[in-house]
Amino acid sequence: MNEVIKELLYKIADDQLILGHRNSEWTGFGPLLEEDIAFSSMAQDKVGQSLALYQILNELGEQPPDTVAFMRHAERFHNCILTELPNGEYDFSLVRHFLFDTAEFIRFDMLRDSSFQPLAELAHKIHGELRYHILHANTWIKQLGSATKESISRLQVSLDDALPYAMGIFEESPYEQELIAEGIFGGEQMLKERWMTTIEATIHHTNLHLPAWNSIVPVLGGRMGKHSVHLQPLLDEMSEVFRIDPTAEW
Repeated sequence: MNEVIKELLYKIADDQLILGHRNSEWTGFGPLLEEDIAFSSMAQDKVGQSLALYQILNELGEQPPDTVAFMRHAERFHNCILTELPNGEYDFSLVRHFLFDTAEFIRFDMLRDSSFQPLAELAHKIHGELRYHILHANTWIKQLGSATKESISRLQVSLDDALPYAMGIFEESPYEQELIAEGIFGGEQMLKERWMTTIEATIHHTNLHLPAWNSIVPVLGGRMGKHSVHLQPLLDEMSEVFRIDPTAEW
């Protein structure tokens, strides 16, 4: 059963770590000072959440968090491909933030009832952070998705581009049935259905439109270690200082 739980923990932790680092790239470059601070704060939250998950993995016999975070090659990461894509313009980062954080909020809400107690306790602990993240995302999607012709057009293009990658969030685990049967997690299909309903409700308050869900071809592979060309350069940059002296204490 340890392997079942580890696979779940790795994909959630890797999502948070990689997107946390991507979002941190907005520090000093945000379109508004408030947004610069907000994205930096949410990035810090995500990296902190990944650390908590890697610590649980360490308690289950995996290597220490720093080693796991900074010494693996891309093919050993289980994050969805959406999280590793370059930031692009702010409209893409905002849409990714909206799509991913909505899923993550629902995922951790489901995990509050997990039979695996350490994960349930963490889900309760970070609930407030995640609620702030989706509040931030929803506010800007509603505002910019109903503002000027340019803002609506730019968000629509980014939404269309991001949705196939967002569907990769729900790539099923090889242990999906075990996770559900043991009450560890309700499953990716349940998560996806709740996510689609929530996304639809927010988009309804804008001038944006969603394609038919069944017309979207998911970009998969990330959960199985098959990544885009963008992940390894990001990992190299993330681990540059750590690799100079892995034994150093900071």
